Amino acid sequence: MTTQGQRPVLLWFRRDLRLADNPALTRAHAAGRPVVPVYIHDEAPAARPLGEASRWWLDKSLRALAAGLAERGATLILRRGDSEAELRRLIDQTGADTVFLNRLFEPEAWARDADIAHGLKAEGVECKGYNASLLARPGSVLNGSGGPYKVFTPFLKALLATAEAPAHTTGPRDLSGAPRLDSDRVEDWGLHPTRPDWSTGFDWTPGEAGAEAALHAFVAGGLADYGAGRDIPSRPATSRLSPHLHRGEISPWRAIAAARAAAQAGTVKASEADKFVAEIGWREFSAHLLHHFPTLPERAFRPEYDGFPWRDDEAGFRAWTRGMTGYPIVDAGMRQLWTTGWMHNRVRMIVASFLIKDLLIDWRRGQAWFEDTLVDADLASNSQNWQWVAGSGADASPYFRIFNPVTQGQKFDADGRYIKRWCPELARVPAKWAHAPWTAPAEVLRDAGVRLGHTYPRPLVDHAEARDRALAALKVITGRGQDAAPD
Repeated sequence: MTTQGQRPVLLWFRRDLRLADNPALTRAHAAGRPVVPVYIHDEAPAARPLGEASRWWLDKSLRALAAGLAERGATLILRRGDSEAELRRLIDQTGADTVFLNRLFEPEAWARDADIAHGLKAEGVECKGYNASLLARPGSVLNGSGGPYKVFTPFLKALLATAEAPAHTTGPRDLSGAPRLDSDRVEDWGLHPTRPDWSTGFDWTPGEAGAEAALHAFVAGGLADYGAGRDIPSRPATSRLSPHLHRGEISPWRAIAAARAAAQAGTVKASEADKFVAEIGWREFSAHLLHHFPTLPERAFRPEYDGFPWRDDEAGFRAWTRGMTGYPIVDAGMRQLWTTGWMHNRVRMIVASFLIKDLLIDWRRGQAWFEDTLVDADLASNSQNWQWVAGSGADASPYFRIFNPVTQGQKFDADGRYIKRWCPELARVPAKWAHAPWTAPAEVLRDAGVRLGHTYPRPLVDHAEARDRALAALKVITGRGQDAAPD
């Protein structure tokens, strides 16, 4: 126990790796006692393992948080192991009788936190939890029947009508006075990849300062044309805030306030700010759905889709992961993901549709690949978005809406700039042929240095035939045929 006159309190960081707008930190400091900040790297079998890209991000984010705390006189205590066991060890070492934390709303984390809180309360230690990750706590936005919304538009309307932004806080200036404790070193956790280091193409600045910089750059640039620009993968029109939001390096309210302030100042149209707020709302919708429907990552939201006749196609799946499907927009997206840990949102929908509809591979396999390779791999958003494309989720795109990878590429990457960046073997193919190089005349391919099946793969499937196959599979579970919607 500390020899100081006051018992300290524990501040348990999880996915709230920031000092500003951190309610648990604000309340812990307001207690008027020394604050012991701690992060526990829990790799227990019951915990959902972090993907490799998420581990890379966590390594850098923890270093940034530790530096920020050090500037304010505090040391971030790092522990590795079972969360409850490590908390108890810290309580024994410090005599702390209160643990401040920001809540996690995913089912496994929610249940674990409840067990920990009940166990500690029986021993006289109180856990005080707050909401730092969402605009509204799940369960606080319900429909007229008292149940969760299953359609996005009315959910968003109710959310924005009821959720109130908390006051902006910058965090305490002085956090000194906590007892000295043993701590792991983040470099000993092996979060950064080695042998080989596949992260050399990751162009990110994890941490609170990186999040603020990303928000500032977006508001000053991409926000002005967000509604249309966000669909063009070659443009820097998206916010790139998703990994920062996932790790809690910035509050979603902070992002909304910045967009609305720009609209009020007249630097962007209100409609552009509203579109960005709606995208934050979709993230929120996903989180609320997962909290209410905990099987979302494993089971189809619409039960009939669990009987879908998926194909076992290892060669197709491997080609998809490597960006070697023969469809340039798909391959460009998958290579961007592998190289940078991120993929443009429009392209995410295209590559997901290709895996599910053209290859008839189970959406859960795509979800797992994204979970491992995305720096913004969020369980709720990832599950909801894959089910949206599959047609099996809440308020999902109908299954019979099947993206044509050629026309999608021509529509959203008309000059081929995006595909030529990530598929450099097609760099000299004229834009007219770039999205379907197998249709180009032989002399065009020859002049561009392209040999189909050698320098660039032929298409894995014929899209028209694959679409018919997908619609036939849909008929198996619905009992009726449907026409594919235009894409």
